[in-house]
Amino acid sequence: MDQLFVNADAAALSPIGLFLQADWVVKLVMLGLLLASIWTWAIIIGFGMRLRRTVAQSEQYERDFWKATDVDRFYERNGQDDVPIARILDAGLKEWRRSTAAKKVDAEGVRSRLATLMASASAAEIDQLSGRLNVLATVGSVAPFVGLFGTVWGIMRSFTAIAAEQNSSLAVVAPGIAEALFATAIGLFAAIPAVIAYNRFSHGLNRLEARLLRFADKFHATLSRELDGEA
Repeated sequence: MDQLFVNADAAALSPIGLFLQADWVVKLVMLGLLLASIWTWAIIIGFGMRLRRTVAQSEQYERDFWKATDVDRFYERNGQDDVPIARILDAGLKEWRRSTAAKKVDAEGVRSRLATLMASASAAEIDQLSGRLNVLATVGSVAPFVGLFGTVWGIMRSFTAIAAEQNSSLAVVAPGIAEALFATAIGLFAAIPAVIAYNRFSHGLNRLEARLLRFADKFHATLSRELDGEA
């Protein structure tokens, strides 16, 4: 008989048991945090694969570009590729062709416009890539407090049970405290991966942005030398 009670108590304190016996408010908190955790992991997996693919494609595209002997021919073949560096190249060459088509070329003005346009293209690529990171930042900062709300609500329920039963034994307060702590655990389960992934992806985006800006600077220097040659 004692073993039967032990097994029943263990089942009640399992994750499913804690959820089923929780107050409806705590259930909503738990469900919301679980959905946030699923959404977070979907973003982590999808964004991680996308970032790795983008970095690899950008590195390969940059190597191929600097190996090319004819920039115009390379642009005709690869200028419309779906790679961030390709769009920077496209922005730079289009501005170069528009600016040098005039009879009188303002070299300093051309240099200034090239630098501005390629820097703007780099920033646009990073902004476009980082669009989903705000979700990770939000989950990482908000989920612990949502879990804490469930914790406070569960402890309040425990005190209410003590007042109703006129009994402060562990059997009375344990369910409420257990579900409260479980809500906290789910909040941390959602927040910790989100914070780690956000920091990791931010570092990866910073490195990618540095690569794009270095390419823009090198290409700007190449076009600047062309301007000096024409002058």
